[in-house]
Amino acid sequence: MDALNIALTVAGLVLLSVLLIYNHLVRSRMRTLEAWSGIDVQLKRRADLVPNLVETVKGYAAHERATFEEVTQARSAVHQARGPTQATDANAKLTGALGRLFAVAEAYPVLRASENFLQLQNELFDIEEKIAYARQFYNRNVLDYNTRLNSLPGILVARLFGFQPAVFFEAEEPARAAVKLEFGGQERT
Repeated sequence: MDALNIALTVAGLVLLSVLLIYNHLVRSRMRTLEAWSGIDVQLKRRADLVPNLVETVKGYAAHERATFEEVTQARSAVHQARGPTQATDANAKLTGALGRLFAVAEAYPVLRASENFLQLQNELFDIEEKIAYARQFYNRNVLDYNTRLNSLPGILVARLFGFQPAVFFEAEEPARAAVKLEFGGQERT
């Protein structure tokens, strides 16, 4: 009887440990998904701001059609992106297209002084800061989750239940450098 009780106790402890580790992995994965939703919301907010920005610049620089089309296509890619990998690519394209749009705006001093343009510009910079914070929060959760997946005893439970590592949301090489934009004496990075 003693051997049976010991075996049942050990089996119970192993099962309890597996359940605790499993629940911890699920909680960590859910925090990662929740953190991703924060990035997704901010990327979509930025993409939703783009049409107003394009229309404002269009009024002053109607001949810059290729730039407007590029921005519109990049915005569409952000809305269609599914997951961190696609969103990273779409975000890099939109960032580059917006940089070219602001370069066009630089040539029009009246546009740079427009209250509507300045308001849109400030909203965009605010969203950019929120994206950076959301990316940092998401990547911290991904690091935590992936560490749990790849360390003992989590790796055993993760493999048993098919947990997959999460992907970091990283800036593409061209987007890694801070973009400097100057508008009417204001410099933003």
